[in-house]
Amino acid sequence: MQVKICYNGNMEITDEQYERIRKLLPTQHGNVKIDNRTVINVLLYICENGCKWRRLPNEFGNWHVI
Repeated sequence: MQVKICYNGNMEITDEQYERIRKLLPTQHGNVKIDNRTVINVLLYICENGCKWRRLPNEFGNWHVI
């Protein structure tokens, strides 16, 4: 399995990888602004960089929303 590297050098889940796990993720209901794929990419970012939630880049949105 390959992991896509996005423009800033961090890992992101590929379309193929996401499709393989999409059915295992919870169904989103109501007023959800962050999709499951973004949450997975945030987790990959934190694992790769060892940062705290509060140090997430702005591209992921507010840390307390993720």
